[in-house]
Amino acid sequence: MNSFLKKVIGDKKAWKQLEARSKALPRDYQLVYNEIKEYMWNLWRFSASSGSQDESFATLEDLLHLFEAGAKEGKSVLEVTGKDVAAFCDDLFHATETWRSKLNAEIMKKLGA
Repeated sequence: MNSFLKKVIGDKKAWKQLEARSKALPRDYQLVYNEIKEYMWNLWRFSASSGSQDESFATLEDLLHLFEAGAKEGKSVLEVTGKDVAAFCDDLFHATETWRSKLNAEIMKKLGA
């Protein structure tokens, strides 16, 4: 029970820290970060095999690091993502292949392939 509470409290604390960091970004970065986050939740929510909570958090943390670095260098957010933000998202999520691998493995297993 103690480890369960620690995990829940730790996850909540880490999430709040991540969100606080995102709110410290310039406004254009905040806007794109929030849109990407929404896209990610929808993508993973509607996929047959969504990534783990840890994987989702790690992806957002990686994105935040990238945005923080871009902002520090004085780049606009679109200089970081490119104008096709959806393609940027797809590339970002390909880096986290766990949910895709699980989906493909499950389909192959069920089809006996």
